[in-house]
Amino acid sequence: MSKIYVDFDDCLCETARHFSLLAKELFNIEVPYENIRYFNLQRSFSLTDEEYEKMMIEGHRYEVLLSYEETPGAVVTVNNWIDDGHDVSVITGRPYSAYEASRKWLDEHGLERVRLYCLDKYGRDSFIKNSEFNLEMEDYYKMGFDYAVEDSPKAFKFFEHLPDLKVLVYDRPWNHEYSLPGENYRRCFDWDTIKRLVDTYN
Repeated sequence: MSKIYVDFDDCLCETARHFSLLAKELFNIEVPYENIRYFNLQRSFSLTDEEYEKMMIEGHRYEVLLSYEETPGAVVTVNNWIDDGHDVSVITGRPYSAYEASRKWLDEHGLERVRLYCLDKYGRDSFIKNSEFNLEMEDYYKMGFDYAVEDSPKAFKFFEHLPDLKVLVYDRPWNHEYSLPGENYRRCFDWDTIKRLVDTYN
């Protein structure tokens, strides 16, 4: 049995595609998904601090979080892993205030068996006041994983304590030009590739 870390946004669901539409709707700023060059959306959309805060609050409203589209193949692959006996945890950088909606999204998409943890990966808690995270860093570092599915190079530092971890990097416009840090990192263009690599490693 393997322990598998899966990121939520832009791995399980199409968050950045929604934010591309949101920037247009809120500020008439048009940056197509394919042109989102930075994981930092404030930089990608050239937003002021006030605009960025407004967009992030809007994008994390309960009903908005529930509306995000599934990344094709994600649910089937994760459920197949669980059926095969693997231990899958979703480790999201969303604030804990988004936990309830995130949990509901997973349940509604057939991922009721997956555990969900909120971890402050990016120091973003400032945009939603008085929220807490249910997974402290020290607790996260006690968790071991064999595989990780992640799209953000900013999150790779959370894998440095696991030298044998296989990191499956979901290819997105903001990581196209990023040089992967080691041979344990593999760029994946879809969930079929991710599944095939895990099957091969096992």
